[in-house]
Amino acid sequence: MGFLDTLLGRTKPVQPNLDKLFSLPSAAITLEAAAGLVPTGAASVCFRAAEGKAFADIENEVRELLAMGAGADVPRVEVSTDSYGFTWLLIRRPADQVEALVTDVHAVNSSLADAGFGPQLLCSLVGFTSPAGARLAIVYLYKRGTFYPFAPRTGETRDNALELQVRGAIEGDLPIEPDLSRWFPVWGAPGL
Repeated sequence: MGFLDTLLGRTKPVQPNLDKLFSLPSAAITLEAAAGLVPTGAASVCFRAAEGKAFADIENEVRELLAMGAGADVPRVEVSTDSYGFTWLLIRRPADQVEALVTDVHAVNSSLADAGFGPQLLCSLVGFTSPAGARLAIVYLYKRGTFYPFAPRTGETRDNALELQVRGAIEGDLPIEPDLSRWFPVWGAPGL
């Protein structure tokens, strides 16, 4: 950052650190102990698909990478597009394979970033549920390098109390987004 940037109040954007994703398995243990939330075995990566052959090639490469070893009965990878035009890549694994699920999410993000498509990445999330049926996602904001909890209820309302409880429980495990206005809702996100 230069002198002029400092004078004009510009800040340097936080660089994403995808290796922070590998802290999610320990956060999952904390969530189960503190709030009774267990992984669902579903995670997703959200990005804006770019036009052109290069992006189509890398997207197909990522799908093939994740589909390796998937059984014919249970699809591990699903692709969908939401109403805002973002592409969601849903990854499913058995609920007890959180480490492998996080590795898959990291591989998708890394492949897209390494191919020059980092600016198209929006977020990644890992789903959790409680015995009472409460749903929760731990969302990783790619451009901020931080996490936040999102707990949807029916009718597009949020369980703010659960979100704040989860923040308190996992802030020692994950870098939590300090600006609550950036805890945007991901209504209808695949895997949630």
